[in-house]
Amino acid sequence: MSYGDDARERVSQLSPKRLALLALELQDRLNTIELAAHEPIAIVGMACRLPGGLDRPEAFWRLLRDGGDAITEVPKERWDVDAYYDPDLTSPLTMNTRWGSFIHGVDGFDPEFFGISYREACAMDPQQRLLLEVSWEALERAGMSTAQIAGTDAGVFIGCASVDYYSLMRNPPTRGGSGVAMSIMANRLSYFFDLRGPSMTIDTACSSSLVAANLACQALRNGTIRMALVGGVNLILSPVTTISASQAGMMAPDGRCKTFDERANGYVRSEGCGVVVLKRLSDAVADRDHILAVIRGLAVNQDGRTGVITAPNGLAQQAVVRKALKDAGLDPAALTYIEAHGTGTALGDSIEVEALGKVFAARPGGPACALGSVKTNLGHTEAAAGVTGLIKLVLALQHREIPPVVHLQKQNPHIRLDDTPFYIPTSVSPWPSGAVPRAAGLSSFGVGGTNAHVIIEEAPPQPDVPREDRDGKRECLLPLSATNESSLRALARSYADHLVERPETSIADLCQVAGGGRAHFQHRLVLPVATVDDAIVPLCQFSEGGEAQGIKRGTVSAGRRPKMAFLFTGQGSQYAGMGRAFYEQQPVFREAIERCAEALRPHLPVPLSSIMFPAPGESPPIDETACTQPALFALGYALAELWKSWGVVPDVVMGHSVGEYTAACVAGVFSLEEGLSLIATRGRLMQELTRPGAMALVAADVERVERAIGDRKERVGIAAINGPNSVVVSGLPDDVGLVLRDLEDDYVFTTPLKVSQAFHSPLMSPVLEPFRQAAMRVQFEAPRIPMLSNLSGQAFGPGVIPDAAYWVEHIRAPVRFSEQVNTLASQGCDVFVELGPHDTLVKMARRCLSEAAGRGILPLTSLAPDGDVDRRFLEAIGELYVRGAQIDWRGMDPEQRCRRIPLPTYPFSRRRCWLEDHEMRPFPREELET
Repeated sequence: MSYGDDARERVSQLSPKRLALLALELQDRLNTIELAAHEPIAIVGMACRLPGGLDRPEAFWRLLRDGGDAITEVPKERWDVDAYYDPDLTSPLTMNTRWGSFIHGVDGFDPEFFGISYREACAMDPQQRLLLEVSWEALERAGMSTAQIAGTDAGVFIGCASVDYYSLMRNPPTRGGSGVAMSIMANRLSYFFDLRGPSMTIDTACSSSLVAANLACQALRNGTIRMALVGGVNLILSPVTTISASQAGMMAPDGRCKTFDERANGYVRSEGCGVVVLKRLSDAVADRDHILAVIRGLAVNQDGRTGVITAPNGLAQQAVVRKALKDAGLDPAALTYIEAHGTGTALGDSIEVEALGKVFAARPGGPACALGSVKTNLGHTEAAAGVTGLIKLVLALQHREIPPVVHLQKQNPHIRLDDTPFYIPTSVSPWPSGAVPRAAGLSSFGVGGTNAHVIIEEAPPQPDVPREDRDGKRECLLPLSATNESSLRALARSYADHLVERPETSIADLCQVAGGGRAHFQHRLVLPVATVDDAIVPLCQFSEGGEAQGIKRGTVSAGRRPKMAFLFTGQGSQYAGMGRAFYEQQPVFREAIERCAEALRPHLPVPLSSIMFPAPGESPPIDETACTQPALFALGYALAELWKSWGVVPDVVMGHSVGEYTAACVAGVFSLEEGLSLIATRGRLMQELTRPGAMALVAADVERVERAIGDRKERVGIAAINGPNSVVVSGLPDDVGLVLRDLEDDYVFTTPLKVSQAFHSPLMSPVLEPFRQAAMRVQFEAPRIPMLSNLSGQAFGPGVIPDAAYWVEHIRAPVRFSEQVNTLASQGCDVFVELGPHDTLVKMARRCLSEAAGRGILPLTSLAPDGDVDRRFLEAIGELYVRGAQIDWRGMDPEQRCRRIPLPTYPFSRRRCWLEDHEMRPFPREELET
């Protein structure tokens, strides 16, 4: 029996009810597949480099809105136009135009930024270099750092059709050729950004970048990738193509694309580079991306066999537009603007408008539809034409305005707009009224017959948190970084200028994007800011080389980051209300405390919140040992979770007495629930002790204190060694008093401590056995993070487990804090972070070290009884950042209230990277003739 027969046999045995359910399930799956196949694609970032100094979309929009153009004579650095120009086309091997649209400074590049040697950069096609820069800017404008996308399945789809730089080489590479190979245009981006999805360069001539967008959207819709970089690039470095096009009668002698005009007589060549960042709309919404516009539908087709391979085919153009509309699920009446291919040839323009008229004729009484072409502003950017038009459409939708068609004096008589919804705008105008959301079409036709059309729609309404809810009255931390000092100053200046231009900017949005949406380099600064004015003056001062109030700076060695130790404070540091501000403002901290409270519910006489955060007028039992120890554990654990949510992860952990329990939990020695149960049992047993105890701090070395204790070792012990001359004694009150009297007689400074029990002393003996029984029920593990022992002052060895016996001995033995600190220093720890109510441990730690060693330590605290906790944490994060720590800035916005707003992009430090004269192939006429 065949597989098919077997399947039919099994289906025939199903009940009618089961068959009906199966049919519904299959239909649901088919519907899901169909929806995914047509899911809208969100444009979440875009950047461009266009002629006329248009190095960002905002500048491009100003040119479009003002009806300007960027056409100039061919620059001397491209070629000597006089050597090739001849208005008489009967003259062979000449061009009939002196004009073009050129990007200034394409020889400049920042090779060090991209990890490329100067020699390799000179051998690279500058189109690759341009794509690297513009892609970086597109990702920054999307609020995505390279760390977020590295190693992902993101795809790269690039349109490119020219290899002029290769043709300039006197000695082209005979092996490899990664600097000039067409395929490397896309691969270079995947390599640099470490992207693992499909990576391809597409050459369909003028439609290349729009075909690239089509392929990217297909990959997104079928789930192959989750994000895509799509773009196109075109540089005109050699006169050869212009000569060829001139000889074919394709170039406009006056260097203007006169689209739709009766004077249309050819196009003008233009340079350009544009890149957009794409995601599925559902993913973009889930990721809270700033959605610029939406691609609703796409289509690509081919002319097939026409009279001449380069001749346009009106029927194919109609078909591709209809197919794109069908993919979008839209009627022609939904579109109120068409960005035409519109090269400015009399025949091509009329064929295109006629084809559009056939598609849009079936909307009688519908809204008007504008026709435009960006080629009237820039000329024809060839392989980058599609993405250039796409960026123009996104900008027009965002501003809800239609920019004018330039150089239109009298309409081409072969273009008939009667009985069509079309009109040609000659001045800037509001977007035509009609269907909402606003939608537009974009055409791009390749000279070989590959046609593409895309339907673009304005971004859907996006939920927004009111600015006052995002900013509140809290300060935020603005981090900036660059690969060198001059770029950092330039970046500071661009941020200051940006804020001057946009004083309405939300500080929370600003700091969140600058931190979480940017890569971070060796030269760094941070600035606490609460208002826009707080940022402008210091940034300006810094950019000009002066002293800047509030700015903290640092330079990090490559690959270097601080080695951090978490120090958990012990008993005696507690106070009512400790951590209240974090509990009210930080969800991560609050969730950790609530988890601890739930685990402690069976072990405490009152809820944990009543102990830690009493209401006004209440007298909480915070100083009762049975409550103190669990409360300190919970506080330390919640602070650790908060620090970790910001990317501050310990390399080593240690604690002082009770604090070692929290350190052990963070290191993975036991679970949170088991640790809380153990510490609650410990605190309860100690509080139940009936013998009173006393403790005191002694400013003497261990040997001197031991001599003073003498034969009282059964009643007095050393509880802690906190420094070379800082020892804590603990025991019966009368005996402790006698020890202190002996020491004071020798002029030793002593200070009694306010305690109810004699911790870490012989008086703890009655609790050891019941505590042992409780500890035996806990599952202990070896620390997963290096952990220092109170008992030895050293780290636990590999595989060594602090078991029940260890924690029993821990109750009675002294805390060797001084030795722990010296161990940290010997291991290269240069940041000590105290996780507790005070700055007790970091102060003691500095005193344990030599003056030289102490100067190299950065002490950071989490809380203080009367301190500004927000400012304290900002200062700590800032200190860590400028020392090279990898901060998770997204953790600063745990409730995702901030928006991904566009901010200034990185100021590359460009220098000339170009072939030397002796490496370049000359183009005299006699060589062209051969």
